[in-house]
Amino acid sequence: MAREALGAAGLHLDDLNKLRVLDPEAAQQTAQLREECGAFLDKIAEFQKIVGSLIELVDQLAKAAESEKMKAIGARNLLKSIAKQREAQEQQLQALIAEKKMQLQRYQTEYETLCKIEADQNEFIDQFIFQK
Repeated sequence: MAREALGAAGLHLDDLNKLRVLDPEAAQQTAQLREECGAFLDKIAEFQKIVGSLIELVDQLAKAAESEKMKAIGARNLLKSIAKQREAQEQQLQALIAEKKMQLQRYQTEYETLCKIEADQNEFIDQFIFQK
């Protein structure tokens, strides 16, 4: 009966017979909720750690990928420049070959001319010797 009178006044007695403003059931639910919130906060903190380490890992991988990308771009540019150098060298060699072919043709023509002159001179010498 005393409990009912106190309950009507908004006061309650707990298990230790202490006077409380809150209903013991509501106090128990509040304590349980506090524990659940604490556990939830612990899980959230652990989740944040995991997400933080994941972000760090992804950042490291992104940096590594960017580094490899830059290396690949550098290698591609180097390959292009080497190809251009070879092309220029090939053109220079082709020009040199053409020049040497022209020089060979001149030498062959000069040789043929000198052979004709030699033959003419030998013929002149032979005629000169036979006339004496």
